[in-house]
Amino acid sequence: MARELKIDGVEVSDDSDCYVIAEIGNNHQGDLQKAKEMFKAAKDCGVNAVKLQKRDNKSLLTRAAYNKPYENENSFGATYGEHREALEFGKTEYVALKKYAQELGLTMFSTAFDIKSADFLAELDMPLYKVASGDLKNTPLLKHIAKIGKPMIISTGGGTMEDVQRAYDVIMPINSQLCILQCTASYPAEPEDLNLRVITTYREKFPDVIVGLSDHENGIAMALAAYVLGSRMVEQHFTLNHTWKGTDHAFSLEPIGMRKLVRDLRRVKVAMGDGEKKIYPSEVNPITKMGKKLVASHDLKAGHTLTAEDIAVKSPSDGIPPYELDNVIGKVLTKDLLEDDNFAFENLK
Repeated sequence: MARELKIDGVEVSDDSDCYVIAEIGNNHQGDLQKAKEMFKAAKDCGVNAVKLQKRDNKSLLTRAAYNKPYENENSFGATYGEHREALEFGKTEYVALKKYAQELGLTMFSTAFDIKSADFLAELDMPLYKVASGDLKNTPLLKHIAKIGKPMIISTGGGTMEDVQRAYDVIMPINSQLCILQCTASYPAEPEDLNLRVITTYREKFPDVIVGLSDHENGIAMALAAYVLGSRMVEQHFTLNHTWKGTDHAFSLEPIGMRKLVRDLRRVKVAMGDGEKKIYPSEVNPITKMGKKLVASHDLKAGHTLTAEDIAVKSPSDGIPPYELDNVIGKVLTKDLLEDDNFAFENLK
């Protein structure tokens, strides 16, 4: 089966550009206007999609977790529940943002952290669904979202291969429109914890799904390396300002970084080439200038039998190449040559 996923009319495959998702998450701080500004900035960076997060906090959290004091520099409420509620968008905001994303030509979707949130998103006809690493083992949620029938992305941070295989086995009989993201569930993730070779492992083990990277590192280099390894989707956290209040801003890309990421991913695709070693037109002039040829090391007369001392190797390379040296030594000149004149096989016998 071909490794292919179609999202909002955009085809993602081994031969496609990398599908780039700006993970806005809750970096909008619960502010609709700020979210719109982030959508516009993401579009200007060239991303394919923007992603939010949706939680029904009272069904998602235990009462103790909801009411736990949560007072710190990044808190938007006195308790964790109040904090999370302050960052949530409801139907009015989602409808407005979906409409705005469509006007921009962006795909908007969201992570569903619970079944109620998945149903909320389904009512809005979201084109794509994300499942966070924390729900990799949540097979009831995986099945529920799979049955919606839209493309699915699952992150695999904090999981084992057994967990990933289980999720794959649960989803695929219901919905084969799947992308699996290698992910390290630390924020930010250190390079030694990224294990990008898992992308290769996933591609070998799951040959019928798109594989990608959910990137939590500070920078863009790892996403580029991931593309070379076969990642065809990257999710990168996005902010307009690293100093904004909130836990995710510090490891999110600002617009200048996101713009460079998109630019360089497009360049890497082209740079990968076809694997056939060949000479490009752009190389001809430089390699002619830098390359070498066989020339007379001093003035030579017709009838002279050539020795190694008669031959020099010099630039430019508009003559017999140096690898022909052994085929020139011992030949007899049929015409006079001055120092630095090119040898030519038609003048040798």
